[in-house]
Amino acid sequence: MTGEPIPPEHLDELTAALADLTGALETEPSEQEILEAVCADAVRAVPGADLASITAIRDGEPETAASTDDRAVEIDRVQYAAGEGPCLRAAETGEIVRLPLATAGAQWPEFTKHALSLGVGSYLAAPLRVDGSLGGALNLFGYGDHGFAETDSRLLALYTTIVSFGLRTTRRYRRARQRATELETAMSSRAVIEQAKGILIAVHGITADEAMKRLIAESQHSNVKLRDVAIRFVESLSAG
Repeated sequence: MTGEPIPPEHLDELTAALADLTGALETEPSEQEILEAVCADAVRAVPGADLASITAIRDGEPETAASTDDRAVEIDRVQYAAGEGPCLRAAETGEIVRLPLATAGAQWPEFTKHALSLGVGSYLAAPLRVDGSLGGALNLFGYGDHGFAETDSRLLALYTTIVSFGLRTTRRYRRARQRATELETAMSSRAVIEQAKGILIAVHGITADEAMKRLIAESQHSNVKLRDVAIRFVESLSAG
């Protein structure tokens, strides 16, 4: 975007909001808590914003994943029901939507009527693209009829770019950590199963395949996971 430079004090607010969000991410909160923090810091970062929400598109269906106020959720739902509105436009096109509500009635009558009834006079939405399973829009609502400024659009674009990167990195880290945990569990399971097999081979003079078949048979008979059968077998011998 081009136009007037962003005032330094607005950049300072954006920097502070992003610093707060970064600090929140370091505490490893839930994704819901992260999205709520994104909304709260967006209101802080963009002048004229009084409410915020995040529209998430999951399996082609929109839903409000987080918000700062129930009024924002109400306005979102009106758009979802109508199948049109600025938040859906931003999510679908990947472009920022900025407007005063006074000029939106002809294009989005249901959205405009409901937003005005709740005291909202201005709207700003930016696409939020994280990964294949999380995308949508970050929506800002203003009580005034200022329609937000071009510099507000640029601030929100910068904010959502950094937020998207942070969310994407966090989600990748959590997936990697989950895979590492699953691998560790699998390796631990294999170790105890091999231990149980070794004991059966030594005690009964059977082959490794026969030992494995005995463990599987016990697992099926007792409806207990194979790993747990092996653990119980090893522990019972240790206790004896």
